[in-house]
Amino acid sequence: MTFKSYKKDYDYSYSNGVFPTIELLQHRPNIIEKILLHSKGSQNQGIKKIIELCNQHGIVFELNDKLVSKLSTKENCYAIGIFSKPSDNLSDIENHIVLVNPGDMGNLGTIIRTAVGFGITNLGIIRPAVDAYDPKVIRGSMGSFFKMSIQYFDSFQEYMTRYFNEIYTFRLNAQTTLNNVKINGGRPYTLLFGNESSGLAREFNNIGYSVKIPHGYEIDSLNLAIAVAIAVHHFTNN
Repeated sequence: MTFKSYKKDYDYSYSNGVFPTIELLQHRPNIIEKILLHSKGSQNQGIKKIIELCNQHGIVFELNDKLVSKLSTKENCYAIGIFSKPSDNLSDIENHIVLVNPGDMGNLGTIIRTAVGFGITNLGIIRPAVDAYDPKVIRGSMGSFFKMSIQYFDSFQEYMTRYFNEIYTFRLNAQTTLNNVKINGGRPYTLLFGNESSGLAREFNNIGYSVKIPHGYEIDSLNLAIAVAIAVHHFTNN
């Protein structure tokens, strides 16, 4: 099979870099098609770990400087994992984050890494949206992508027909501030966030509990990844 620079319509993607590739091998070895290595990384301890994990799981690895350089988006990339895109469903009994029309790959990678760091490993994404399987997102998540279940939906209504969590919508004009939110511990929750520039549309006004994260008047809003981090920290510590 000939591998080319990533495109959204491919059924495979890449983990660029030593650490994301180790995460792939440790958490999703069943979706791996091949591991590519660069000769410049021969003395890298991470490369030795990758070879060890490949041997452990019976996964093919190949020394191919030309292909690594062709597929990598960064210089000094010593390892690439080629994997089939997983078809995940979210858990019915765990907490979720849902993003409506996210448009920034950097934000998405950071959100995935942050959510996993606080123990939330289910992410719903409402289309249209950025491609979560893009190697830039995977690298931005530092490989946490491989610990996250990700499911796309064509609308939030579709999401609500599948999952029945308590919903908390994050909005600038909400009446309840984050520190006053009462969390129903008997039911899993969903933290719902809008697009980076436009937030949540009016159609979400009567859905769930509306929450705002208070901040000073010197700014008009928080970066989406920062807002998610604050919310996740609050909900997972209360």
